Amino acid sequence: MTEFKIHSHWYRETVFAAGIVATIAYRIIIFLNYLPSHFWSDIVWYIGTIGFIWYFAHRYNIEKRRSLIIKERKLEAKVAGAKILSDDDRQALVQTLKSLESSKAQLNYIVIFIASGLALLVDIIIRLGLFK
Repeated sequence: MTEFKIHSHWYRETVFAAGIVATIAYRIIIFLNYLPSHFWSDIVWYIGTIGFIWYFAHRYNIEKRRSLIIKERKLEAKVAGAKILSDDDRQALVQTLKSLESSKAQLNYIVIFIASGLALLVDIIIRLGLFK
């Protein structure tokens, strides 16, 4: 069975910071493009892209593990039959588990991860002059 192991606090905070930095980096590229040299906009683009690759790969893995645990342990059915919860609590928890299990977040994260990786790869190929 899949084990839900939580990353260290330090790692979670670092990944969160990488996602914030990547988001801000992409937004400031617009302003950096007005500089005479594109050096800084290029650097910031790399920072943002690498940050997104890391962040969304991490989020994908978390969502995938959550979904596997819900399925493998049949948590939805167990919660639905639990007697120590009130009916409202039980229904709220079942709906939460259903939404976690059916969420499209995994697909969203993998698309962003792949698109960011491809953009990074294509940019490197172009800069190295391998694509003409």
